[in-house]
Amino acid sequence: MGSIAEDAVGSAIKALISNDTSLAKKIIDGDERINTLEMEIDNSIVDLLALQQPVATDLRLILAAQKINNDLERIGDHAVNIAESVVALVRTQFSAPLLELPKMAEIAQTMLRNALDAFIHRDSTLGKSVLVQDNVIDDLNRVMIQEVVKLMKGDLEIIDGGLDLIRVSRNLERIADLATNIAEEVIFITEARVVKHHAEEVHSKQK
Repeated sequence: MGSIAEDAVGSAIKALISNDTSLAKKIIDGDERINTLEMEIDNSIVDLLALQQPVATDLRLILAAQKINNDLERIGDHAVNIAESVVALVRTQFSAPLLELPKMAEIAQTMLRNALDAFIHRDSTLGKSVLVQDNVIDDLNRVMIQEVVKLMKGDLEIIDGGLDLIRVSRNLERIADLATNIAEEVIFITEARVVKHHAEEVHSKQK
């Protein structure tokens, strides 16, 4: 499921950069596979909790997997949202620059890849590196919105396309947030502690 979600994000970004509506539509049509996997994994987790009654590390792993399962499904949704924006941008023949989006996309993809690798290898150090990058994406998203608004004020004809660029930016920011959630669950599994409300402590330890 992680691989499929990661591929969907990468393909959505590729479709955006190359104005490839065919690829964008494949992403939209392929979302059902992720939704099906989410239900299958959720059912398996319920069975494990009911039949095996796991404790300690096993219980943390299963509880974290349940949250990660939901995060990956939402990442797939955000990839679809980006793909839908690609279709809209091509339809309106939008030709303005992508501004901060390529950089945001690169960071978001790296965060997602590292978060999944951290989960697979139970690597809390790699997980913590993902948390540090979240602020970078947030800052780029703010800059992106400011730059697009400035463009739209200068040319009212690009308002529809500009709004789609903002939608893409926000979806990339949300993908980064969800990658951060996965990384936090890795720390929960490996270190038995919750960092969701103590992210600054983790950040400071990385400096």
